[in-house]
Amino acid sequence: MAEHNRMEQNQTSTNNAAEVKTEESGRQVLSDLEALRTQLQTAEQKRDEYLALAQRVRADFENYQKRMQRDLTVERRFAQAPLAADLLPALDNLERATAAAQQAGEKGPLVQGVAMVHSQLLDILRRHGVTRMEARGQPFDPNLHQAVMQHPSKEYPPMTVVDVMEQGYLIHDRVLRPARVAVSKTPDKPE
Repeated sequence: MAEHNRMEQNQTSTNNAAEVKTEESGRQVLSDLEALRTQLQTAEQKRDEYLALAQRVRADFENYQKRMQRDLTVERRFAQAPLAADLLPALDNLERATAAAQQAGEKGPLVQGVAMVHSQLLDILRRHGVTRMEARGQPFDPNLHQAVMQHPSKEYPPMTVVDVMEQGYLIHDRVLRPARVAVSKTPDKPE
């Protein structure tokens, strides 16, 4: 019987030790499970941050592509502006030559040839989007006109273009060269 009691005690202590180990193992498993949940939450947060970053970068890149396409379109549209601006003084000289010949009363083939070249150049420029501004009689606009003098005038309201010294030109919707103009002002009152 004593031996039987010892065996029962050994088995009880073995059972107690097994229960303690099982409890420790259970606690360890729960601890590991909690650590894994924390790691999972951290990984999910990082995933969400990286996903948001990737979406922002993608949107930024798409906006960049659209902006570059718009800029390229605008650049192509106005690519001939420097050449057109360089041609304008020669066009002005042809116009002056024609006007001087008409004032002198000349109508020969040379004058007609110069007038044809002038007209042809205007046509070529028009095909490439360069057009003349009509300034005379228009209200003065500092975006389109460059005032070089003022004339007292009773027939025009103040700040109206009364004379054009040098024609202005537009390329599509932009000013290529502003018109140099004389602007009306209220006549001085005699004292």
